[in-house]
Amino acid sequence: MTMRIADLPPALRPREKLLAQGAAALSDIELVALLLRSGPAGCGALGLAGALLERLGGVGPLLRADAALLRATPGIGAAKYAELAAVLELARRALAETLRRPMAFNDPQAVRDYLRLWLGAEPIEVFAALFLDQHHRLLDARQLWHGTLTHTAVYPRELVKLALRLDAAALIVAHNHPSGVAEASPDDRLLTARLKEALALVEVRLLDHFIVTRSALYSFAEDGLI
Repeated sequence: MTMRIADLPPALRPREKLLAQGAAALSDIELVALLLRSGPAGCGALGLAGALLERLGGVGPLLRADAALLRATPGIGAAKYAELAAVLELARRALAETLRRPMAFNDPQAVRDYLRLWLGAEPIEVFAALFLDQHHRLLDARQLWHGTLTHTAVYPRELVKLALRLDAAALIVAHNHPSGVAEASPDDRLLTARLKEALALVEVRLLDHFIVTRSALYSFAEDGLI
């Protein structure tokens, strides 16, 4: 039987621990338990949080899980699902606001955090792009193509057309590797070269191409390949 939060010493209860030490001091299970607040009999919020994280593979998949999957779990109803979905959306919007600030790209970590949250937990490969103005401020962020567990078809001509339509001066592109391996394949390198060449023809700079996983990112620019 999992101990209830109310049975823990006050200093070890998630809410009191957060107030005393800050949110960063809490484990993933404790943070999710705070959102859930309660759980089925004999399980409690901590037990339910731990079971969800183990079943789904971490915080990212939990927050991205659809309503049917979560609500099939005892103790998760519409209200709890809505709260989890709202937290993810707030995090996305907060990161998007950071990227839209004029000097956002002085902090590359903000871009990395946004991409990991946006793409890291996707179960299939997704190709996305950040469209930037001449000052490298975000104009738009779009998931453009979806593929399989190991492959996504990308169309450079369509990307160029969209960049021109948005009046973008530069792009950052990214795709995820559901395998968890943040490494560039020969196909990834070839695609990056083709995209850079196609965009250069219309005077749009390709600033970087990121490969995203749940826990890591690979940057073509940092590896000297752009």
